[in-house]
Amino acid sequence: QVQLVESGGGLVQAGGSLRLSCAAAGTIFSISDMGWYRQSPGKQRELVAAITSAGSTVYADSVKGRFTISREYAKNTVYLQMNSLAPEDTAVYYCNALVKTIRTGPYRFYWGQGTQVTVSS
Repeated sequence: QVQLVESGGGLVQAGGSLRLSCAAAGTIFSISDMGWYRQSPGKQRELVAAITSAGSTVYADSVKGRFTISREYAKNTVYLQMNSLAPEDTAVYYCNALVKTIRTGPYRFYWGQGTQVTVSS
């Protein structure tokens, strides 16, 4: 079993910053990609940012220049530094990881439980 535990959400004023963390724990042989998604009421879940095992990153256009994804490989942890937050960033943020639990097994996607980010105007 693999668990993704997120932390760092909360309430912040527009223009402020938050840092989200997500630690993967359990039976882990290797982790490929890790990422952050978000979902606000009435909208579909969308990719915010992702980082590969090689360190390549991708960002949604709406967060480029404001958010930074990073990874601490030894701790199986991914971070999302969010700056210049705006009310439209308000959403539940979910961590995602592509994990192999045994050497000969396939990679499977796992999700965290989500953490609420609320940006007030």
